[in-house]
Amino acid sequence: MTKPNILIIMVDQLNGTLFPDGPADWLHAPNLKALAARSTRFANAYTASPLCAPARAAFMSGQLPSRNGVYDNAAEFTSSIPTYAHHLRRAGYQTCLSGKMHFVGPDQMHGFEERLTTDIYPADFGWTPDYRKPGERIDWWYHNMGSVTGAGVAEITNQMEYDDEVAYHATRKIYGLARGADARPWCLTVSFTHPHDPYVARKKYWDLYEDCDHLMPQIGPIPYADQDPHSQRIMDANDRDKFTISDDDIRRSRRAYFANISYLDDKIGEILQVLEDTRQEATILFVSDHGDMLGERGLWFKMCFFEGSARVPLMIASPDMAPGLHKTPVSSIDVTPTLCDLAGVDMSEVMPWTSGESLVPLGQGGTRTSPVAMEYAAEASQAPLVSLRSGPWKYNRCTLDPDQLFNLDSDPHELTNLASDPAHHETLADLRAQADARWDLARFDADVRQSQACRWVVYEALRNGDYYPWDYQPLQKASERYMRNHMDLNVLEENQRFPRGE
Repeated sequence: MTKPNILIIMVDQLNGTLFPDGPADWLHAPNLKALAARSTRFANAYTASPLCAPARAAFMSGQLPSRNGVYDNAAEFTSSIPTYAHHLRRAGYQTCLSGKMHFVGPDQMHGFEERLTTDIYPADFGWTPDYRKPGERIDWWYHNMGSVTGAGVAEITNQMEYDDEVAYHATRKIYGLARGADARPWCLTVSFTHPHDPYVARKKYWDLYEDCDHLMPQIGPIPYADQDPHSQRIMDANDRDKFTISDDDIRRSRRAYFANISYLDDKIGEILQVLEDTRQEATILFVSDHGDMLGERGLWFKMCFFEGSARVPLMIASPDMAPGLHKTPVSSIDVTPTLCDLAGVDMSEVMPWTSGESLVPLGQGGTRTSPVAMEYAAEASQAPLVSLRSGPWKYNRCTLDPDQLFNLDSDPHELTNLASDPAHHETLADLRAQADARWDLARFDADVRQSQACRWVVYEALRNGDYYPWDYQPLQKASERYMRNHMDLNVLEENQRFPRGE
């Protein structure tokens, strides 16, 4: 079997409801629309956990947070857990990352042979929540609504600077791969931080949405007293009482968010153009880590199982999978077994501890009946939350809260909780039994608390005295770049040219 080159394009906080079948028609995203047309598309793909680090560790390992231990944005991703980068590298691939993956801990590679940028977020334990202090808001790093009230236009931001760099290094790497110095197949992961808030966009993209009809949410704010307990906790964690959110704030935030999808589309277009210009073939996978509520129900950002937060776009362009739309619920933890399946890599040694399933059979006309599982145990929670999506049903459970049961076919906005409706008692009992078989919630809670308590001790100790950060330091060997005196100029010029001269 010839192992395909693989290009993974990951974005951050992209709401999957905007991708009902590729990008929504009204989005200015021509490159993603062209990619969608040749991809297997999954309309009901879900994150494993609606927060950056847990979602990404799950995506890379094929394991839910309760198994891999990455519960929140400051939980260590253990070096002994195999990722798709390990599996592919072991099978002979060169593996490379340009951009964000939010690794926490001293291992900043997790199977990647090469990393082209540092991360945008810290690699230490400083963002650890504390279940021992329920309701406490940690001001210096918790989200607040300033991202909404401060929405607007800027030509450069922290995040734009980062994603400009991510795309630059990715295109340089694809040029380098074309030169053929390394005969191995390659897997390049390009991971952007947009359209993650703050909701600030360049004017050229902002102007695309001046007359957009989608600048207000479909479901307006739900009063705090009428929100479910977890949504109330999210609103408290986001410091809602210190901000007054106007309709103009909402429109500007959503406009900037849509504009940043178009910004990303340009960056993705640059990458795909270089791939085409250098005549390289690759399987392409596009995915987000989690979504963004974007003001629906009065909620912003992520941290919950509602569709805007939990649903993600997922598309795979592969000659081994037929283009078309699939509505079967799937998960981001299915990515690792899917990549290994496409590359002919055996995962059987670790499959007993891996929750994901290959999506290749669905792309070849097969079916799937297993439910999709999600977990959340980070800021704004006080005990782990779990969820099952099975057919039209979504079942959410937390030991602190009443159960939630939604029929997404008849209630796509999740406005009617059917958990107490006698007509749906059997469905609730069945999903609750499945949850009981899958999760020991008391053990899950205890594991999270132990992890948090230990990390608080370690973090405070390491910040006392001399401190050596874990943040990845990209290494560029200047003496090996361009022309140096240990090189033959004629050989160098020929080898660095693509295509080669006659």
